[in-house]
Amino acid sequence: MKSRIEKISIIIPSLNPSERLVKTITDLINDGATDIIVVDDGSNEETKKQFDIIRSFPECTVLVHPENSGKGKALKTAFKYFMENRTDKLGVVTADSDGQHKSKDIIRCAKILTSVENSMVLGVRDFKNGIVPKRNSFGNRVTAGAFKILYGINIRDTQTGLRGIRSENIPLMLEIRGNRFEYETNMLIEAEQQGIKFVEVEIETVYEEGSNERSHYRPFADTFAIFSRIFIYSIGGVASFGIDIGVFWLILSQFPNSFGAVGIFTCTAIARAISSFFNFSYNRWIVFRRKNNYTGSLLRYYSLVVVQMLISATLVWFLSRYVHQLGFVTFQKVIVDTILFCISYHIQQKWVFKANVFKHTDKN
Repeated sequence: MKSRIEKISIIIPSLNPSERLVKTITDLINDGATDIIVVDDGSNEETKKQFDIIRSFPECTVLVHPENSGKGKALKTAFKYFMENRTDKLGVVTADSDGQHKSKDIIRCAKILTSVENSMVLGVRDFKNGIVPKRNSFGNRVTAGAFKILYGINIRDTQTGLRGIRSENIPLMLEIRGNRFEYETNMLIEAEQQGIKFVEVEIETVYEEGSNERSHYRPFADTFAIFSRIFIYSIGGVASFGIDIGVFWLILSQFPNSFGAVGIFTCTAIARAISSFFNFSYNRWIVFRRKNNYTGSLLRYYSLVVVQMLISATLVWFLSRYVHQLGFVTFQKVIVDTILFCISYHIQQKWVFKANVFKHTDKN
């Protein structure tokens, strides 16, 4: 019978590695790893000798990109190889090549992955111990804050490269946008949207002198790429908001005597019906990329829409009793719906398109 570690492939993307990569792999083999997939992402000639050493290990497979294509692309190359050649495995664990991840932590994440279905295991570092370089700590705080505010989930280490992914979720990983560091953030977003459970595992924080000189995280370019994904996420809401306000104004302008309760509620209902259908379709196909559970998502979404519509109409009607001017009433609706939009955004994250996050407490 295979041990738990034998059911997992370990994937290590690498660009211009040092001898630390060979040490990590040697430690992994000594700790029981039987299948390690390394991707040479267009490394220079001076570091090719590291890959030659790795090829000599029977437990290792080296895949090569002729030129640097980015960490995300390297991971996708390994995922594709895994799907085609490792059909007997339960999943993969990805790790960095610069020595940041200890063999014991990689092995531990692999073992946990085998025991939790539909999960993504995250090896999380301690950013409060003063070891982590400031730019890395800052970048993590920014993205972690964005995840908490915009996606309603609390992940302590959004930039960790130590991740366990079950084999049934590998096809999803291949569909995710991005070829560089933004891919790893998109991976978390997509996992949350598809209801994959996050399992956070505390790992040893390692930052040896010189080990991060080979870090290829670009604070400005890659942070921009990360937030461009969030921008796409927000487009649907902004467009729906514009459709809602536009239809409301258009109908009300054609019936200037409709400032009463019935008129306000009717205009709000028609505008919300049109804008909400657009928003639901956009979220489902472009943002959340849901291909199943259409009925459940639709019912939850429109339950939220009805409640939000009633609150919006009630507040706008109440405020319109004091000023009967089209422009001012429309402005009031903009303010009311902006507040409701922010509240609705979080409800969609936590309920309409909900996901589960929990911490692993087994220390074995």
